[in-house]
Amino acid sequence: MKKMQKDQDMLEEYDFSKGIRGKYTKKYSEGTNVVVIDADVSKFFPDHDSVNQALRSLTEIIKKQKKPINESLQRTR
Repeated sequence: MKKMQKDQDMLEEYDFSKGIRGKYTKKYSEGTNVVVIDADVSKFFPDHDSVNQALRSLTEIIKKQKKPINESLQRTR
């Protein structure tokens, strides 16, 4: 492996000797979606899994509340 040139922003204690180049390239190229939540909300959601679980539960509630478009049109006629 070739030696990196000295970079003023890189501290000497950084060790990339076991790093894998391009490990997340494919996943990153598929797109990212970063959402920043407020501090008071983040107290209830310690990680991305808990946020996703809560949002999936919410989407199920929304799906149950929505009525099909055709059904709502028939009632107005």
